[in-house]
Order: sequence, then C-alpha cells, then structure tokens
Amino acid sequence: MGWLADRRSVPWLLFALVWQSCGWFGSWEFNPNNSTRLFAAISLAEQGDATIDEFAALTIDKAQFGPHTYLDKAPGMTLLATPIVAGAFVATGEGARQLEKRIEAPDLTRYLRLRLRLATVFISGLLTALAAVALWSLARGLTGSDDAALFAALAYALGTPVWGWSTTLFGHAPVAALWMIAIWAVWRGTRGRASSRHALIAGAALGWAVAIEYQAVLGGSVIGLWALWRLRGQIGAGRAAAWAVAGGATAGLALIGYNLLAFGTLFRLGYQGVVGFDGMQQGLFGLTTPKLDVLMEILFGLRRGLFWVAPVLVLAPVGLLRLARIDRTMALMLTAVIAVVLLVNASYFYWDGGFSTGPRHSVPAIPMLALALAPLWAGLERARARIAAVVLVTLSIAINLAIAATEIVAPESYRFPLWRPILAEDWPRGLFRDVPGEFWGWSHWTGLTAYLLLAGVLAAALAEARRAQLVDARV
Repeated sequence: MGWLADRRSVPWLLFALVWQSCGWFGSWEFNPNNSTRLFAAISLAEQGDATIDEFAALTIDKAQFGPHTYLDKAPGMTLLATPIVAGAFVATGEGARQLEKRIEAPDLTRYLRLRLRLATVFISGLLTALAAVALWSLARGLTGSDDAALFAALAYALGTPVWGWSTTLFGHAPVAALWMIAIWAVWRGTRGRASSRHALIAGAALGWAVAIEYQAVLGGSVIGLWALWRLRGQIGAGRAAAWAVAGGATAGLALIGYNLLAFGTLFRLGYQGVVGFDGMQQGLFGLTTPKLDVLMEILFGLRRGLFWVAPVLVLAPVGLLRLARIDRTMALMLTAVIAVVLLVNASYFYWDGGFSTGPRHSVPAIPMLALALAPLWAGLERARARIAAVVLVTLSIAINLAIAATEIVAPESYRFPLWRPILAEDWPRGLFRDVPGEFWGWSHWTGLTAYLLLAGVLAAALAEARRAQLVDARV
C-alpha cells in the first residue's frame, strides 16, 4: 500500500472511486429510454440492421418509417453500445432472436440486464469517471488548490444526479462528461503552444456529444468558439484546428454510416418518425421558446428542481463570480453553456422528462456548475465556511447515493420524488438495483454494505494520498 503515499495516485483513486460507484448500481432494463437504445444495438450487433421491429411492442420510445420500427433518438449511445453487445454475443453465444419478446420475461430480462450493465459501465460510468479526473485537473490548474479540485470533482460525480444517470443508457451524463473532457482538453492544449493531441480529444468529445444528443450542438458550439479564442495567435493553431475537425469527424462518419444503413439516406432523423408523442410536432422537434415558470421549476420546483437533488450547486453562482477573477473568458463560456442548457430545457414541450429524478435534460450543465465550486472553495478563508461547504457536499452525496441506488427515473406522478418514493419508500425497503443483488443473489442490504465498504476504502486511500501531497509540499 506504499503507493498510496505517492501524490500521483490521487487522480487514479478518484477515477476508481467514481467508476466503482457508477458501476455498482443500475437501472431498469425495460425503461423505454434504455431499452430502445439497447434494442437498436442488439439489431446492429446480431443481425446487421438498424430496425427494431421484433422489439416494437416492448417500448413506447420508437420511430416508424414505412413498415419498419427504429430507434427514435440520436444514435450515439447505440453506436457506442454495439461493440459491447457484439462482445457479449461472442462470449455467451446467446442472441436475442430465440428469446420470448415480453416485458419481464425471465430469459429476456436476464439477457438485457447483462448487456445494459456492461454498456453503462463501459460508456456512461467510464465517461463520468474520466470527466471527474478532467474536472479535478482543470480545477487544480485554475485554483492551485488540491482540496478545491477534489471538492469540485466529488461534487460533480457523486453529489449530483450525474451519478444516477451514469447508471443508464440515457445520453445526459455522457454529454455532460464529454463536454467536461473537451473543456479540459482545450484548456490543457492551449497553454503557450497549441497541442494537436488535445485538439483531437476535444474535437472527438464535442462530436460524439452531438451524436449522442443532437441539441448538444448548441452548448458544444459555445465551447468550440471559446476554443478558437484560446487558439488565436498560438504556434500550431492551424494544425490543432485541423486535428479537432478530424476528431469531430469520427462521430460524423459514424452518424453517416448509421443513417445509410438504417434509412438509405443522410437526411433523416429518428425524431421525424416519433410515435405517440404529439408534442414533438411543436416547434423544432418539441423545442419552442423558453418559459420562465418552467425555468423556475427546473431549478427550484419540488417535482424536478435541480437544487433539491444537488443542494451543493446553490454555491455555483458565487463560484462563477470568483472564477471570473481568475479566468474571465472561461467563466463567460461556462455561464453561456449553463444558460444554453437551461433555456433549451425550458423551451422543450416535455421539459419535465417524464419519469425522472431531477431535471434530466439539464444534466449537461452540471459539470460547468460543479467546476465553479473549485474557486468558491479556494476563496473560503474561515474554517466555519469550509465546514459548511463540506456538510453541504456530504448531504448532496448522501442524497445521490439514495437516488442512484434506488430510482433515477422516478414516476412522474409523484409530487416530490426525492421524498416519496425514494427516501420514504424505496430506501427503507432496500429496493436497490446493485450488482450483488441482481447478478449474484445477495440481499440488497448486503450489497449496499459491500459498496459502502469498498467506497470507504477508496475514499480513505484518496484522503491518504491527499495527505501525502501536503507532506511533499512542506518538504
């Protein structure tokens, strides 16, 4: 265990803690947002086509074009999940074709659960863990404070619904993570001389964010403009820009390939064939104009309010003001991205996201809000203020443990889903979706205890590594 005394172990331990936390818990395999993406990946991996005709009766999220049924979402998550599903097919020899197509059919449930869990661990959870390290690195560089960086990174990954959404195939947490990775890569790659390697990472991250959720082009464009601003006058700027375009092209080519295989044309979106959601016909696929009352509900409302499920984020506005003293253009960029996400959410006909714990369509703004917590922490001089901040982030982590372990997609009929069903019903009854319970037959309280022990070991190791940093700094 001597390696724990090495200050360089901090990012590795942070990565391990976040990835383990995201991978330990799961979500319902028949949730329509999960299942429709998974059904399309199964069809691509096992049958070589993009139709989901045989699964059409199992999901309400689908698109109809002619006699065939398709995924009605941007295909990015499906495309990323396809090689994982293909690997499971090769490893197990079991395909979906011979299984009974009925919700909760035992064999189909077992089949989907394994593939969903593998996909979420190696896509959503992995990206969130990488983004937590990227946020830590960026926050550390901006503030010069290791404690501020850890405070912000842990708040982002474990103190907000990013944790719960990282257990799903929904696109919200991956887009949030990819934006954070892109921002880190731009910052890291434009410090004196433009870095082609970091430009490639940033371009790929922004491109794949759009492939996962088309509206990510709006916030991603803000990040792209900020990147161009930072590139101005730097040596190698032209070459870096070309590498960024190449990175983004990887997602573009994947989208082109999917469209040609699915529809035989480049000019069709799954959203154009959505079945059963008439609100999608209003404005541009459901987007109209922002509404102030909806925005207030997104932030403060009992049913979907962000600050109820992530109270630590109430500190973010002050953090953004303090960040402006360190790097004004970055503070402006983060504020603009946050505003774009919130205004798009407030413009959407289905702004509340149906079954959801917290405002799921606003999740991509969370890493920008969390990053602002680093300069906030760095500016706290009184011990009482820091203790209060620690209490707030601890409360946020406890809330999101309850959410991630039980139900990130709370039914829309509940007035205050954080309380009921999550804290008042699901948590006391031990209704957890965890690896030991769903795959190994453990009681759910035993599985939760095992998680807390493993997470506690990693957290203690992280604290020890941080102590080693302080010792090194004093020598």
